[in-house]
Amino acid sequence: MAKKVLTVDDSTSIRQMVAFTLKSAGYEVVEAADGNAGVAQAKNQQVDLILTDQNMPGMDGLTLIRTVRALPQYKTTPILMLTTESSDAMKQSGRAVGATGWLVKPFDPQKLLEVVRKVIG
Repeated sequence: MAKKVLTVDDSTSIRQMVAFTLKSAGYEVVEAADGNAGVAQAKNQQVDLILTDQNMPGMDGLTLIRTVRALPQYKTTPILMLTTESSDAMKQSGRAVGATGWLVKPFDPQKLLEVVRKVIG
């Protein structure tokens, strides 16, 4: 059974690029256009990995991570930030709320796959 990845980003093109890359490697991908929709998707179905942007309308990525980490079924699920934010302070904030890792946009599809395989196989 394919591992399921939830990608949360307000950019349709980024979601499509992530979905194409991961589906091509055999992963199942579900998408959400913002943090609120991402939390709703996570509550409605169990996913093996969450990839989230930081800057989104409604709910940012850090708040999404904090909210999802409060759900018992997501205490240990890998959550990666995929964002244009690259400051050490922001990365530290990400780790503090429970982010597993950090990828900076624009992303290299091969690098994305390497990281995803490393965290969920």
